[in-house]
Amino acid sequence: MNLLAFDTSTETLSIAVEGGSTRVPLLHTAVGGARASLTLIPEIRRLLSHAGLQLAQLDAIVFGCGPGSFTGLRTACSVAQGLALGAGVPVLPVETLLAVAEEARASAGADRVVAVLDARMDEVYAGAYLHDGAQWRREGGFSLAVPEALAVPDGWAIAGNAFAVYGDRLPSGFPRIEAMPTASALLRLAPALLAAGQAVTAAQALPLYIRDKVAQTTEERAQARAARPAPP
Repeated sequence: MNLLAFDTSTETLSIAVEGGSTRVPLLHTAVGGARASLTLIPEIRRLLSHAGLQLAQLDAIVFGCGPGSFTGLRTACSVAQGLALGAGVPVLPVETLLAVAEEARASAGADRVVAVLDARMDEVYAGAYLHDGAQWRREGGFSLAVPEALAVPDGWAIAGNAFAVYGDRLPSGFPRIEAMPTASALLRLAPALLAAGQAVTAAQALPLYIRDKVAQTTEERAQARAARPAPP
């Protein structure tokens, strides 16, 4: 398949192109955040050119739809919509936490993963994913909570980017896997999701938001610190 995939939901920009004249996917990783909106489209065009592909030749444009950084999700969604609309190709929105679980499977062989991403504001985004040997299945919904409240079933691993920030505040006694929602993970997930009919039109490609605010007031930050459990 000819696929373009990208994720800007964290502070890392990740892009990948598969197909065309390439035998292996072409990958680009760089600092994201505020810079993602400046560099995403030029880097996409560069990778497509190296693969000998035009946008109209793509089978789908795959992007990490969230949860994650509000600005990053809006950037990824708007670029996916614009490129897909102009080229007349479908869009495949993929949960960023699912991409984290897939990266943990690829790097550490984990098949039962509680995927966790730093949500800022002293909270984490989380979702539990089970791989049945063929595909992933999310167990339940998403959660947004303080790190101490993260629920991890026995025998599962925790994977994500929150360890450096929250460390001992996350549940202990479980395998920990550093993992990000990479574009290469999106490429690996895409065939099964496309076969399941999860591609949408450009107009239907929307970000997935779990919270509706991006900052706390001074009073809210103070209340959150006061409510935090004391260390043992």
